[in-house]
Amino acid sequence: MHHESHILHRQLRGNYPVAVSAQGCWITDAAGNKYLDASGGAAVSCLGHGHPDVLAAMHAQIDRVTYAHTSFFSTGVAEQLADTLIASAPSSAGHRTSHVYLVSGGSEAMEAALKLARQYFVEKGEPQRARFIARRNSYHGNTLGALAVGGNQWRRRQFAPLLIDVEHVAPTYAYRDQRDGESPAQYSERLARELADTVERIGGENVIAFVAETVGGATSGALTPPPGYFKRVREICDRHGMLLILDEVMCGMGRTGTLHACQQEAITPDLMAIAKGLGGGYQPVGAVLIGAKVVDAIGAGSGFFQHGHTYLGHPMACAAALAVQRVLTRDNLVERCAQQGAQLGVRLSEAFREHPHVGDVRGRGLFQAIELVSDRGSKQPFDPALKLHAKIKKAAMAAGLMCYPMGGTIDGVQGDHVLLAPPFIISDDELDLLVQRLNQAVDLAVRSVNG
Repeated sequence: MHHESHILHRQLRGNYPVAVSAQGCWITDAAGNKYLDASGGAAVSCLGHGHPDVLAAMHAQIDRVTYAHTSFFSTGVAEQLADTLIASAPSSAGHRTSHVYLVSGGSEAMEAALKLARQYFVEKGEPQRARFIARRNSYHGNTLGALAVGGNQWRRRQFAPLLIDVEHVAPTYAYRDQRDGESPAQYSERLARELADTVERIGGENVIAFVAETVGGATSGALTPPPGYFKRVREICDRHGMLLILDEVMCGMGRTGTLHACQQEAITPDLMAIAKGLGGGYQPVGAVLIGAKVVDAIGAGSGFFQHGHTYLGHPMACAAALAVQRVLTRDNLVERCAQQGAQLGVRLSEAFREHPHVGDVRGRGLFQAIELVSDRGSKQPFDPALKLHAKIKKAAMAAGLMCYPMGGTIDGVQGDHVLLAPPFIISDDELDLLVQRLNQAVDLAVRSVNG
């Protein structure tokens, strides 16, 4: 690629291979190099690339209607997608999911959830509720509202003056934060108590919602909640009349081995953001799954959600997402994700259990991560100036592997991890190849920084 690019690339001094074709778990570049997509891009490609059923559904939709603005029309395909999502949405006593708001991505879904939550309390006559509580080193998107609730220091720092004030509590980070001699249940209880104390300090009557990723994603690497944690979180929210907003943009839609990650926690949020695996990358799409009580309050009040986008319920996006969801169901791919996830976990443990520079292997389903350390005994991270994560990514690409390394795992500055989120269709042989190439890339990168 010799011509000068007019794209504002993520790295202005970077040089990117050009993707020319993609099939299953593989992407091919213009030079003919093939890459195993072990991260699904950014945990997006749940079905892999070029799935014939999804392409056929998109082709068919092109011949019907490609765009109709939602202030004038609904479309059959948007209604069908909503019906499908609600039929499989989490519901429990007192927390029934009833409606869907269809947007173009995860950050948009989070913005809509934050605004819905605020409007809910305005309509209910509790306008003094103005505060959100979220978690440190979380990631909820890059738009300003989502960035404000997100707790990742590196992403927030230069934009801090533009962000609303949000309280942040501890994440579920057992590897570093669970104390010696503390059981998972005690750890869970300590985290819940921190949330309860924070709510008390602000005043429960002033809080709109608690916002959390069910399983931590890009900024921390597949952090799983300890048993009972979300049950206690749900109780605390209910006790104070706050809403619970779950961000399952990355960990949802089958990725952790159940359709929604919160199903493994046996709770139902009031608002839940989904995206990525919803459309599998075939079109830009996201959604908010909305609790009946939120819809009822707005319905009994203004009857109007004061928000909107040009591409709400976009027919092409809905056609792609509907097809992806139908294939997942028909081919039992969420169960397959759980099975292949167990296989991946075994392989990662075997490859890295004794590795002097891998401190933790964690995750759920096909959503797993390794955390890198300069010393296992002390859990000492590598010096951030070494940019180990970037070196791993580069070595992996050279070895024909796409994975998702990030720095700032611990606090937005320190720590490195590699996130893995391959398509649910990944074969055993491809899992072998994934771990083999990852191992190679980690060793190469560690050697280069250790000199």
